[in-house]
Amino acid sequence: MVYVCRREHFNAAHRLYNPAWSKEKNEEVFGICSNEYYHGHNFELIVTVKGTPQADTGCVIDLKKLSKLIREEIIDKLDHKNINIEVDFMQGKIPSCEVLIIEIWNILAPKISGVAYDKQAQLHCIQLFETKNNFVEYYG
Repeated sequence: MVYVCRREHFNAAHRLYNPAWSKEKNEEVFGICSNEYYHGHNFELIVTVKGTPQADTGCVIDLKKLSKLIREEIIDKLDHKNINIEVDFMQGKIPSCEVLIIEIWNILAPKISGVAYDKQAQLHCIQLFETKNNFVEYYG
């Protein structure tokens, strides 16, 4: 099994806020991340696909096609956007990195075999870096 990784970047704003709670409760739980005027990050997304290199290409997946898939399905929808307001797949959800990475997985996982040489290839892991020190990983 070979693990192939693709790194992408996007910039986005969000606000961690639970509308069922008071302003004070949101500030207690989320701190400055509950700022009513939002805040932004330079996110880094790493998508890892696992599979077997194919005899005719020597590759698991076409990285150009993987990049295009990630860009069209994820980056174009998130880059320079307010995640709370402008991102369709995040509507009605608290836009924590934990929730965001699950939603990204749900979009990408069923489409990986369509861009892979190995039609049995699967999404293995996604890493989402919010800052250089804070990131989440998701394995489905």
